[in-house]
Amino acid sequence: MAIDLVSRAEWGARPPRGSYSSLTSTRGVKVHYTGGRVDPGIVTDHAKCVAMVKSIQNFHIDGNGWIDIGYSMVACPHRKVFTGRGPGHLPAANGPGLNSGHYAVLGLVGNAGLIQPTDGILHAILDAVEYLRAKGGAGKEIKGHRDGYSTDCPGDPLYAWIKKGAPRPGATQPQPDPEPEPEPQPTQKWPGRLLKYPPVMRGDDVRTWQARMKELGYDIVVDGAYGPDSRDVCRRFQKDRRLDVDGIVGPDTWNAAFAK
Repeated sequence: MAIDLVSRAEWGARPPRGSYSSLTSTRGVKVHYTGGRVDPGIVTDHAKCVAMVKSIQNFHIDGNGWIDIGYSMVACPHRKVFTGRGPGHLPAANGPGLNSGHYAVLGLVGNAGLIQPTDGILHAILDAVEYLRAKGGAGKEIKGHRDGYSTDCPGDPLYAWIKKGAPRPGATQPQPDPEPEPEPQPTQKWPGRLLKYPPVMRGDDVRTWQARMKELGYDIVVDGAYGPDSRDVCRRFQKDRRLDVDGIVGPDTWNAAFAK
């Protein structure tokens, strides 16, 4: 969607009381909120957005003594972007010594009334950011006013969104790679010694392994003695499971036999 720009003439801006300082590039954009109460009625009545932007300009000129509204752009709930000082001009809202580093974009939310930014406001902020990058040399950073300046601005909801990377509302977020499936664990722990022939080996571990082979359908005598017959069964089992066919019950062969 192309930016829905509200020109200064369209919102009835007063002319600046002096000349802007030029700004050809920045590290990025800082996001602001009004710091006061915002009438929730602006969400359904764009005329109230216009009136609010005009009142902010009046306060900045008449109250702060600035030459114009302090913001580069203003974002409203209707996904419209008001031109403030615009691209290529130094803002005044970021704080002394900070204005040349970032453009300033205001989202029309406050600390009372309309506190939570709507999707339209978030989209409009990002539309303004993209516009300032294209037209004013803004860098990639999107930060909050509180970054580098002692203030609550832009409020916790907007700042939390910024800290998440300022995603587009409704954008599909990258999903983390699934956790790998855990390796299957054998039902019987390998006894820690190789069962092989010759010579004949005896023990409870031999009997356990023979009993498992019999359970799996192999023709074997469960006598606790690992001799030539057990070795031959081991080789058949290894061939069936595509293991190294050596007739030795090591950890791989044992774990394959007792895998869950």
